[in-house]
Amino acid sequence: MSRRTIWLSFSILAFILLNIVATSVSAQDTSRYLSMEDAISATIHNNAAIKLANLDEGIALSNYKQTEAIYLPQVNFSYTAMTTNNPLNAFGFKLKQHSITQNDFNPDLLNHPSGTPDYTTQLEVRQPIINMDMWYKRKAAEKQTELYQYKTQRTKEYLTLEVQKAYMQLQLAYDAVKVLEEALQTTQSVYTFTNNHFQQGLIQKSDVLNAQVRLASVEGNLSKAKSNVRNASDYLSLLMGQQTGPVYRVNSLEITFSVQDTTVEIAKTRADLVAMQKAIDATDLMVQSGKMSYLPKLNAFGSYQFNDSHAFGFGSNAYLGGIQLTWNIFNGNSIKNTISTQKLERNKLQEQLNNQRDQSQLELNKTYRDLADAQHDIQQQKIAVAQATEALSILQNRYQQGFVNTTDVLMATTQLSEQKFNLSQAVFTSNVTRAYIQLLTSSTQK
Repeated sequence: MSRRTIWLSFSILAFILLNIVATSVSAQDTSRYLSMEDAISATIHNNAAIKLANLDEGIALSNYKQTEAIYLPQVNFSYTAMTTNNPLNAFGFKLKQHSITQNDFNPDLLNHPSGTPDYTTQLEVRQPIINMDMWYKRKAAEKQTELYQYKTQRTKEYLTLEVQKAYMQLQLAYDAVKVLEEALQTTQSVYTFTNNHFQQGLIQKSDVLNAQVRLASVEGNLSKAKSNVRNASDYLSLLMGQQTGPVYRVNSLEITFSVQDTTVEIAKTRADLVAMQKAIDATDLMVQSGKMSYLPKLNAFGSYQFNDSHAFGFGSNAYLGGIQLTWNIFNGNSIKNTISTQKLERNKLQEQLNNQRDQSQLELNKTYRDLADAQHDIQQQKIAVAQATEALSILQNRYQQGFVNTTDVLMATTQLSEQKFNLSQAVFTSNVTRAYIQLLTSSTQK
């Protein structure tokens, strides 16, 4: 084999290996930037709970459209083929067919007719005119459609909060990774310094072992923190209705302070409260519908038909039309008991609404206090981080001079990491609490 051939084979192999490596790196690099606004928008459009809420809304609208029957006519078409030797029916068939002759009044033929066929083509029309009970049922169905519209809106608000919490949880996970990476760098520096001095016989082996234990602990925690980043990213993907796998890069946690008005009351126009009020209104209309059942109903009807003694024949025609007034005077107290049940259901809904308002107001007051506590924690943790940083710096200098042992430095490193993470946790709690207040105080203009 020539040198040129060997070189060409090596080049092809190198090209294939580079492509494999590039493909592997590309497959592993699945991270992308995600803003909170994009996450909320994707969730509103793709989340399964929103889709189910929209389906419920569509079902309620379809049920409402069914009540259009109280205004629109009902039209039926039928074609019937019959035969009989019953004297009365046989004579009636001939009357409908306009085929009576003098001979048909023969007593023998009247009493003992042969099989007489009849083919009837009929078009029937029924037109509602006044049905007050159905009119109120239609209004109740309309309230049900509004109820589900507000339920859909409230579902979107809840999911918005859930996305905000998941996004902030991812931010907190990234902060934990950052804190642990800094702690790992510091611990590695301490371990290197300790190991060098041990090699020189200046310190005991126990100091090296302590540094190794601390280093392994930080590495393990860092690995868990990175796993938490992937877990939080997967949960965001689930909320957005997307495939899990991508690792999202997000903005850093931001510290926000603002004066909160703790005298704010729950808005009566909050979507879930309005939905409950719509349910009460619908029940009231059903009660009114029950009362209207005591009143008479007025409807019109009409029919047009062809009768013939031959199939698909249209030898004779006739029409029938009229107006019917019906009045259900007594039905065994069924309507009365139904109305009584509906009133109890209405009172139950009203009590649930009042209880929901009271609980929401109690929760809002508590959440404002939680926010104040979280903001106080932020201030305290900022001071604690500054103090822990200064303490670690002093101990590192004294350690390098041989005045303190390795354990003191490792404890100071651990303390600084804990204080930094506590600060991030306090910011996370403050931001989540603020988002929860936004949910509790939301209102709608629909």
